[in-house]
Amino acid sequence: MSTQPAAHYDRVHEAWTLIMGEEFHYGHFATPITPLDVATGALTSEMLELAGIGEGDRVLDIGCGTGRQSCDLAEQLGAKVLGITTSASGVAAATALARSRGVDARFEQRDGTSNGLPDSSYDVVWALESSHLMRDRAGLLSESVRVLAPEGRLVLCDIIRKREIPFLEVRDRRHDFATLRAAFGDAHMEPLEDYASRLEALGMTVLEATDVSAETLPTFAAWRANVDAHTDTLTGLLGEQSVTDFVQATHVLEAFWNDGTLGYGILAATKASQ
Repeated sequence: MSTQPAAHYDRVHEAWTLIMGEEFHYGHFATPITPLDVATGALTSEMLELAGIGEGDRVLDIGCGTGRQSCDLAEQLGAKVLGITTSASGVAAATALARSRGVDARFEQRDGTSNGLPDSSYDVVWALESSHLMRDRAGLLSESVRVLAPEGRLVLCDIIRKREIPFLEVRDRRHDFATLRAAFGDAHMEPLEDYASRLEALGMTVLEATDVSAETLPTFAAWRANVDAHTDTLTGLLGEQSVTDFVQATHVLEAFWNDGTLGYGILAATKASQ
């Protein structure tokens, strides 16, 4: 099991909930001034529409974060949800949330690139902003396909790389990349079309692969506003330097969004019927 992402999220979990909100992910903004909680809810709704989850569907939530989405899927749709993460504190927080809400969602510490779950055991695989922290992207996608039942559906959204970054540019912008690592961990972004082509090679039919970079761009300003609103608490949780690193990282990401280096994509695919 990979420990680096787990150690990173164990440290930042409580603080990031204050910054990012209960849904713990980017927002899909109708306007730049849409409230963050509305925008994050809108992104979840986009995923739900693509997932087509029905009552009793077995859902695997890879990189389940706070457990909010898993709990919502169980409570609102009657799904049977297992959320997995490499973060021990994430499992504890998600389990406590499920218990407090009285919903039937389970959480386990597992690696999405080698999950150890049975073949064809899930109707939906749900991966919301977790893949960029998994170096073995091929392993993540092959494992996701393996555990899907025939006609099962995969829905994924994440940060994407929108162009090749030449070595000289990486060298010249090494401080920016170091800032991102300090704030967000050891992330590796790939183009949206790479996800799609890998899944097609695994026999999946890609139903949608949509770039929503423009709609997610206001996320960074919203996160900075929450840092301003909780500066003292965040400094106590993370330390002043980490808070500074986080704010600077949002500026770096915002610049990458604006110059077309990075962005955000949503993808859905379905498995053959046998």
